[in-house]
Amino acid sequence: MQASIAKAFVDARSTGAVIADYPGDIPVALDDAYQIQDTGIALTGKAVGGWKVGRIAEPLIGTFGSNRLAGPIFSDQIVDADAGGTPDMPVLAGFAAIEAELLLRVGRTPPSGLTLDTARDYVDDVRFGLEVASSPFPGINDHGPAVTITDFGNNFGLVLGPRIEDWRTRDLLSAPVSLSIDGNVAGQARLAQMLDGPFGALCFLVDSLAKRGLQLAPGQWVSTGAITGVHPITVGQKANASFDGDFLVSCRTIAYSGCENSTGGKV
Repeated sequence: MQASIAKAFVDARSTGAVIADYPGDIPVALDDAYQIQDTGIALTGKAVGGWKVGRIAEPLIGTFGSNRLAGPIFSDQIVDADAGGTPDMPVLAGFAAIEAELLLRVGRTPPSGLTLDTARDYVDDVRFGLEVASSPFPGINDHGPAVTITDFGNNFGLVLGPRIEDWRTRDLLSAPVSLSIDGNVAGQARLAQMLDGPFGALCFLVDSLAKRGLQLAPGQWVSTGAITGVHPITVGQKANASFDGDFLVSCRTIAYSGCENSTGGKV
């Protein structure tokens, strides 16, 4: 059953099809969900260029025993927009949203048991960027975090925005962040409102991956969580986000047209 759930999501993502109903029994534990995710990663045959970290809603933390979740970001869906411009980012027909995030690049493989202070020693680049959250399943966020995990954490791309060169000395947590869609403000917040912040997300991810027998590799990105929220977006809309008024990033959504191969094929 786990393999069939993973295959259904991989095939739908590859072809651009919509999954009207969850393709199997909903996992009741995060460990089961991550097993489905691991199966899906293997089925794609694609390189993982990073990982997204998402927040689990307060009422569900006790049920699932975690306040965060993780999902892979495939290398071929990472776009570098540090030089500016507005890249076109495909979205799937089931669900699509955009998130403003702080992005950490791992310079060397971090061990388990990081602290907020030691986590910084394993980061060699910090960017402000956008995560594209998209799934072939319209109800991806309606059935709890285990369902979200099974479809790669609801990730479908990452826009690497401007470098924050002074990240070691800048007060990242208090910087205002704003995201707008087609010129309308969709959300405003600060990193201080995100649990224990971006480096806490890195600590969580390292330990979470270790339980699955995985490690972060040098050069991989960590998208540390939605700062202003998860904002639904439709095809053809433009998202703009700003960090501390100095760092700007944008993208435009386009319809994903699918690819020639399904399971095991490269998207």
